[in-house]
Amino acid sequence: MQKKKSTRALLGALALLASTAAWAGTEVRFDKPEQFTDVPMDQRQREDVLKDLKAHFEKLGQSLKPGQTLKIDVTDVDLAGREEPRMRGMNDLRVLNGRADWPRISLHYVLEQDGKVLSQGDAQLSDMSYMSRINRYPSDARLRYEKQMIDDWFAKTFGVPAKGQARK
Repeated sequence: MQKKKSTRALLGALALLASTAAWAGTEVRFDKPEQFTDVPMDQRQREDVLKDLKAHFEKLGQSLKPGQTLKIDVTDVDLAGREEPRMRGMNDLRVLNGRADWPRISLHYVLEQDGKVLSQGDAQLSDMSYMSRINRYPSDARLRYEKQMIDDWFAKTFGVPAKGQARK
């Protein structure tokens, strides 16, 4: 009887250890978001944008290999389009014209495997042709151009196609 309990405890401990080793995570931090080039003026809307960007990076991080952790420090955000101050009401209005208003994000990333650095670098994401190419996200999706740009960077940088693309 005692041997059975010991065996079960050992198996339980091994299962727990295996599940933590298999965990892949993404940590996203925004460095001085109040100084970002272009995020909504309204504080609540700005927080929503940052929350959505963080969630998108975290979702992409689920595609990483087990045991890998991606740490991202976003240092600047310039959303697609421009806020139109004379047309502001309850919600800020963004006007997209496809000229010099393409989305840009600056960031620093570190990819680790079980605590050991595999790669790191600074990245300047931008998509000058954001309005003229096919976008996998629905036309009413929030931050659809930024998400497409982030997906492209993620696939190119980590060689992992994003899971569940083209969802809101």
